[in-house]
Amino acid sequence: GSPAASADEAPTGPPGVAVSPTEGSHEVALLAGGCFWCLESAFDPVPGVISAVSGYAGGPEQHPTYKQVSAHKTGHAEVVRVVYDPKVLSYEQVLHIFWRNIDPFDGRGQFCDKGSQYRPAVFPMSPAQKTQAEADIAALSSKLGKPFAVTIEDNGVFWEAEGYHQNFWRTNEDHYQRYRRGCRRDDRLQEVWGAEAGGH
Repeated sequence: GSPAASADEAPTGPPGVAVSPTEGSHEVALLAGGCFWCLESAFDPVPGVISAVSGYAGGPEQHPTYKQVSAHKTGHAEVVRVVYDPKVLSYEQVLHIFWRNIDPFDGRGQFCDKGSQYRPAVFPMSPAQKTQAEADIAALSSKLGKPFAVTIEDNGVFWEAEGYHQNFWRTNEDHYQRYRRGCRRDDRLQEVWGAEAGGH
């Protein structure tokens, strides 16, 4: 989320950890693209997505909180854990949506949010996911004529964010839309991706 959200709001308790690459017959993608509210809103409506949950990944610390992550006290990035039905949606399609909802050229953060907790990153859950992410980065960097600043990171331990961050784009729609407009997120996505912005 954005610094505009109060870090003093009461968290719902220690976040849980989920490390499995599958959930029943479904598969898992773990993605960082700046504010997790915005990635959640990109994936929630997609047919084949079972859930999109905001959280933290990429740091060694246990049970990170929003306050710690936003104060740069951990190595985590804001991420979304996307559970999807592989019969409906492939990982390649998940990444197609992901790329077109981020600025892949800004490794210092995303849009108006700067700092390592907002870095764009892919956390592969399997060798096949890693291969696909690497292939996409090579192909899209070539297509767009500029190298991607997106990292591929192996530390895919996921810590669920506090309850007030989940579905924020729905439960606090006015706040979310003001933040998104203020960050010029959609303007920048149009600059980078043109008609492909949003990825749907």
